[in-house]
Amino acid sequence: MLFIRLTAAAAGLSLLALTGCSLFGLGGGDEAAPSGVNGYVVGDEPLAVQAGSSILAQGGSAADAVTAMYFALTATYPVAAGLGGGGLCVVHDPASSRTQAIIFLSRDSVAGGAFGVPGNVRGFAVVHQSFGRLPWQRDVSPGEGYAATGFPISQALETRLRAAQNAIRLDANLSAEFLTEAGILKPAGTTVSNPELAATLSAIRIYGANALYRGAIASKLVAYSATQGGAFRLDELAGYPVERSEPQSVAIGSNTVYLPPRKTGAGAYLASLLSHVLDAQGQVAVGNNPAAAVATATKTSLDQFKIQSLPRDLGATGFAASDNTGQAAACAVTMNGAFGSGHTAAGTGVILARAPSSPEAGLSGAFLSPAIAVAGDGNTVSLVGAGAGGPNGTAALVYALLRVGLDEDILQPGHLHSTGLAPFNTVNVVACQQGTCAALPDPGAQGLGAEAVPMP
Repeated sequence: MLFIRLTAAAAGLSLLALTGCSLFGLGGGDEAAPSGVNGYVVGDEPLAVQAGSSILAQGGSAADAVTAMYFALTATYPVAAGLGGGGLCVVHDPASSRTQAIIFLSRDSVAGGAFGVPGNVRGFAVVHQSFGRLPWQRDVSPGEGYAATGFPISQALETRLRAAQNAIRLDANLSAEFLTEAGILKPAGTTVSNPELAATLSAIRIYGANALYRGAIASKLVAYSATQGGAFRLDELAGYPVERSEPQSVAIGSNTVYLPPRKTGAGAYLASLLSHVLDAQGQVAVGNNPAAAVATATKTSLDQFKIQSLPRDLGATGFAASDNTGQAAACAVTMNGAFGSGHTAAGTGVILARAPSSPEAGLSGAFLSPAIAVAGDGNTVSLVGAGAGGPNGTAALVYALLRVGLDEDILQPGHLHSTGLAPFNTVNVVACQQGTCAALPDPGAQGLGAEAVPMP
């Protein structure tokens, strides 16, 4: 677990401070971010978080930061965030008085088959188009750079690689990147690259999201799918629909909490969980032990949805950002299993997600839990974060929301509970209380929380 303060210079990033403390916070007023801070980012994989922090330091919005983090994750954390996957975001933007859920989960092909129709790239294009401030090219570039010139395997990635070795060994592209010539998994710190992914990201940077959904790359995806029983078609790629929707809103104490809509699996599961810990007025009805109440509510909700067992790794990750205008964005993405289907489409570097209807794969989307808590003034963000990877990720997020709703400190060591199953289930949040903000990665994982500071 790392916490870092970053500053952007014309040539890139400069590391100012690195600490193993339990949080990185700073004082300030009631503004969205204290003076001299461009915002905060948090996530499961440190290099991707650094990319998001650099974007904020350059004057980007929270939406730019999560977009940059996503594209960086496709290179540095492909076990959970690939160009072939899907996900959900919730964005709150006081400047435009908009709060929106953006839904881009992978879909089953009309013809069935093993692979999901990918939604991530088009989804983040909508996030950027709706709420971004920097050019699209700048948001995509960090991921392209990692894939092209190489990046050191982080401890966060190595842990999940070890658990997914069977999938790696069965795919030539993954084996070439992550295994030695002797077939041994490369350790943390080893520099790896993915030239085919870099070329695809380059096309996306230059031509936009449609580079994946139409033209040469789309044709390669469809052709590969046909040879492997995936069977999705060019028109399904070209016509993939991103949905912009009103988020579900729930009162928790004096905060309004924005969540995925109930029509999504994630929104339905969150609504069930919260119904067992809140009274009809939105007050926290859990006595003196919110952790125990959330644990009981989790069991009740899992029973309600008839979920009895889950894979260890659902191939998901969550990340979040807030900026100095008060905009906040929380996202969670999934491959519907570790490395998705375990198939990389030849010549593209694109790992295809499992079809959502395949056994156990569809459950991952039910536990993508991006959330934003806004104080009673309607503008000040109290918490932005995401649980992902399973019910413990959602439970840890709800626990954090309850603490904020009860006006209990969440910024001190131990106040953000680990999921107990990190790194496969994680919770990552940015919280602001009484003028102090902190980026808080899951304390049981190897993620990163960062604040972005511009150069004078």
